Amino acid sequence: MATPHPWFDSLKRFDLGDGRQGAYYSLPALEEAGLGRLSRLPVSLRIVLESVLRHWDGRKVTEQSVRGLAGWEPRGAREVEIPFMVARIVLQDFTGVPLLVDLAAMRSAMARAGGDPRRIEPLVPVDLVVDHSVAVDVAGVPEAFARNLEFEFGRNRERYEFLKWGMGAFKTFKVVPPGVGIIHQVNLEHLAQGLLAKPVVWEGQAATLYYPDTLVGTDSHTTMINGLGIVGWGVGGIEAEAGMLGQPVFFLIPDVVGVHLSGSLPEGATATDAALTVTQRLREAKVVGKFVEFFGPGAAALPVVDRATIANMAPEYGATMGFFPIDEECVRFLRATGRSEALCRGYESYYRAQGLFGMPMRGQVDYSAELELDLGAVVPSVAGPKRPQDRIELRGLKRAFLAALTRPVAENGFGKSGAEAGKAVRLSAGAGAVGGGGGGELRHGSVLLAAITSCTNTSNPSVMLAAGLVAKKAVERGLSVSRWVKTSLAPGSRVVSEYLERSGLQPYLDRLGFMLVGYGCTTCIGNSGPLPAALEEAVVRHDMVAASVLSGNRNFEARIHPNLKANFLMSPPLVVAFALAGRVDIDLGAEPVGHDKDGRPVYLRDLWPASAEIRALMETALDPEVYRRLYRDVAAQNPRWNEIRASTGSVFPWDPRSTYIQEPPFFRDFPSQPDPIADIRSARVLGLFGDSVTTDHISPAGPIPAGSPAGKYLVGQGVEPADFNSYGARRGNDRVMVRGTFANVRIRNLMVPGVEGGVTKYQPSGEVMSVFDAAVRYAESRTPLVVLAGQEYGTGSSRDWAAKGTKLLGVKAVVAQSFERIHRSNLVGMGVLPLQFEAGTNAEVLHLEGNELYDVLGLGHQLQPRQDLTLRITRPNGQVQSLRVKCRMDTPVEVEYYQHGGILPCVLRQLMSEG
Repeated sequence: MATPHPWFDSLKRFDLGDGRQGAYYSLPALEEAGLGRLSRLPVSLRIVLESVLRHWDGRKVTEQSVRGLAGWEPRGAREVEIPFMVARIVLQDFTGVPLLVDLAAMRSAMARAGGDPRRIEPLVPVDLVVDHSVAVDVAGVPEAFARNLEFEFGRNRERYEFLKWGMGAFKTFKVVPPGVGIIHQVNLEHLAQGLLAKPVVWEGQAATLYYPDTLVGTDSHTTMINGLGIVGWGVGGIEAEAGMLGQPVFFLIPDVVGVHLSGSLPEGATATDAALTVTQRLREAKVVGKFVEFFGPGAAALPVVDRATIANMAPEYGATMGFFPIDEECVRFLRATGRSEALCRGYESYYRAQGLFGMPMRGQVDYSAELELDLGAVVPSVAGPKRPQDRIELRGLKRAFLAALTRPVAENGFGKSGAEAGKAVRLSAGAGAVGGGGGGELRHGSVLLAAITSCTNTSNPSVMLAAGLVAKKAVERGLSVSRWVKTSLAPGSRVVSEYLERSGLQPYLDRLGFMLVGYGCTTCIGNSGPLPAALEEAVVRHDMVAASVLSGNRNFEARIHPNLKANFLMSPPLVVAFALAGRVDIDLGAEPVGHDKDGRPVYLRDLWPASAEIRALMETALDPEVYRRLYRDVAAQNPRWNEIRASTGSVFPWDPRSTYIQEPPFFRDFPSQPDPIADIRSARVLGLFGDSVTTDHISPAGPIPAGSPAGKYLVGQGVEPADFNSYGARRGNDRVMVRGTFANVRIRNLMVPGVEGGVTKYQPSGEVMSVFDAAVRYAESRTPLVVLAGQEYGTGSSRDWAAKGTKLLGVKAVVAQSFERIHRSNLVGMGVLPLQFEAGTNAEVLHLEGNELYDVLGLGHQLQPRQDLTLRITRPNGQVQSLRVKCRMDTPVEVEYYQHGGILPCVLRQLMSEG
């Protein structure tokens, strides 16, 4: 057992609430020692400070780290770097499998170097939840869940065997198997404890040290756990691996924006509407890279499930976190979800002892800036058709969609002429129907996909029960869903199915086609499955702007379905309503959803449940015993998982024939010392992009087109197109993923104007070819590459392959107007240099076409964080232009990572030298 340090006499005792005593690092004691007005700090920063204090060792965590954070000033300069040691790490399988591949590759490299491969071992607990691999191949039939599970195991058995090897090879690596739930809901309902403990020796006696539950996760929406007062955010798999291997998560002390919530949600508005409103407001307020902390009476009145819905969307509003402090509501939630009474008492006692219990009110905490939001002003809303921050009031959706139809593509529209806007295509009976019958018309705005999916909403009983009540009222009025609308229900956990059945609402959802298809991310990650071939063919041939409606958090281009161009986020009850209406060009406040069996119009207001109805059902939704029973033995819930056999041993036996799992090239022929940092000279442009290029654009997660470089590779390996699975499922194979980089069917490389898809111009000939083929040619001539981009480059999921693929294509630097937080960090983590144009400067202003030569000057062993460098541009006519760009390595440790070629080479060299 470790011996805790007594620094600043901050190690104290507190009463656990049952007569027992526990040890803890006291923040009030630190304040009494004169380190700052800690009681005025934002709650989220104080929790980080406790970790910094507890891990002080004078090496990784220094006294300067503690004092720097304790002395935080609301509007101070952000120059102090904080080493944050998290208590645990959570992974989902799309990001977790490549992370495990990297760890296995590091073990292989360690073994080749003559070291002990077991030195590569997670030093903090790691939980991986398999939730991203289920696809909606079958929907709208009672056997959909069983058949989709069968497909899932058939496609992914090789990946699951690999995960089982990881469970045996690493001591602290655990897996929640498929068919249990979405990572964030499983975290909220089961994995998160709020308060953790470990045995220590203090004053010569055995004791127990208590500390806050903190984490990072390899999914952007890890922030959902902020709704329970737990500090955590999404990182790329690259950062998570470093954290697993004992490296701190480094970040600059942030600004903390306080959002004062007042009022309460009005009748008819949902937590989803609040989340979409917050997303729009905070994205406009430019909170990218900042902590957001909610406070005030409105925040105190929200139940944890509503707080979690808002916190989940932090990546969409750009914040590192969307944090709600700890209070009585958190304790109620822990009890309601089956946590032990001893934990609940200790949890409350600990945070009271730390002075961290209770929702702050105005004036009690200092923030960098304060924003105001009256929850009473929230109205029913949707977001889309291409970005989650583009909120539209429900009553204005018809007008907004029709305007988007004719707006230019460059202005986030669809570029249709006025004459095209009213086009209709007749569907023959049966040919285009999901259910196999009934003809109809396909128009711009026709809903072809309606999915109750994703962690944002399916973790919230209030909106899930509301969806069931809308379905019940609709069925009782004789309404039905058009048979060419693909409907699906993918709850966040089995608990949701339990309360939908107990409340008697599931049969009504079934009647409308919202039958259980699986427990996982499904549609929100792009695993929406196929539409009928004739229907897809009609959409593509006639270039129709068809729509999906989903209760998710992401609707970036081509993410939901490659052929559905208009994608709208909304609450689960609205998903049901739009499935009934069958179109999005409708004003649900004035036009009927449908007509009853007597031909009378039925309006949304006729179907919408009153808050009292939902509250009455909520009383039965949260039963602690249900949570305890369903999470007692998660492996037992899926016998197929227990049938999986896996190899054993500390080093993974790579199979060169595998199309799912391959040893990546990052550690082959691994030198003991890195090459020195040097200028980049005579680089060519691989891609020239505009604003809001997402990680979905850079590294798609959905289907693999047969004619793409990745598809051709798989066919060459003997894989039939029907067995391609998805890019997300193939992330353990770098050969697939590098070919899929910049391969989204909707990405627009401005070097090839008017063309969508992963193409570029090979220079200097100007020949148009795939990005991958061009990169191969450039590699043959040892030509370094750069990427040019606009605002918010890398928005979206914390997708490590967006950075890994960029690296393997030979890109040395990305020059953008601005970066999204996680992707910038991932680029550094892979040894790719992020550079930022000065304000007012971009590729358009500079009249860049991508046929120039580029030098990056000023790189060397004395490189400093955020240093100004010179970008020298040589145009084809010989004209030379030099401009200043900002090196966006923000901390000293990032410079060290870059010097080593990335985080993992840096960590591996450290471990090899220690060995």
